[in-house]
Amino acid sequence: MTWSPQTYLLFEAERTRPVRELLALAASETDGRGVVGRAVDVGCGPGNSTEALIARFPNAAVEGLDSSPEMVEAARRRLPGIAFAQRDLRDWLSAPGEPCDVILSNAVLQWVPNHWELFPAMAAALAPGGILALQMPDNVDEPYHRLMRETAGEGPWAERLAEARASRGRLLAPADYYVRLKPLFGRVTIWRTVYGLPMPSVDGIISWFSSTALRPYLAALDPPMKKAFLGAYRARLSEAYPPLADGTVFIEFPRRFLLGEGAHEDHA
Repeated sequence: MTWSPQTYLLFEAERTRPVRELLALAASETDGRGVVGRAVDVGCGPGNSTEALIARFPNAAVEGLDSSPEMVEAARRRLPGIAFAQRDLRDWLSAPGEPCDVILSNAVLQWVPNHWELFPAMAAALAPGGILALQMPDNVDEPYHRLMRETAGEGPWAERLAEARASRGRLLAPADYYVRLKPLFGRVTIWRTVYGLPMPSVDGIISWFSSTALRPYLAALDPPMKKAFLGAYRARLSEAYPPLADGTVFIEFPRRFLLGEGAHEDHA
């Protein structure tokens, strides 16, 4: 199953806005703590989040890693002066190298089963006083996700898509994240933002998710079945998202933000 940097970046501004807002708060919390020496973007994608990381910490030595060779190659083309590596997050956490002052994870951990189990290792990779900045989509209960699962489970493709339907679970409750992060950090900030996204049509919704949530579904189907699946999904979307007066359709996209500040020395 491959990633498509080109499809992912069709909505670059909308995808980059959340990480910029996350990093704005992270940067404000570094005031008075000295220069950020090393910052790592774990799950860098095609480099748009890494670019935002560089903008917020221009004096830092910034690195990026991603498990997708396509994404790493796109990131290298975008930012040729930055060190990017194709590495799995768990593998990197086993040997992260020199302590990091900032670790950024943008829209990555929702794909990792039991991702909260990685928090101690992420804190251990930070220098004392370091910052962990996380952002994850929190949208599996939105109609476009629910209809995706329903379509996958009710057609002739149901057996093939059983694994894909289970590829994204719900996030923990905010209090559960707090309980897991607070022993590792001096301060934990958790918030949720709902972004309103106008799309030109329901095909715009499909285009948005074809590089993310729809990816495991489409990768499991041959071309004829993929076309039929998307047609059935499109029909359901058309009922759930009727066009507005200007012809656009409007979706809501909730995202969860987690910020751990001041990594404890016994975890770093």
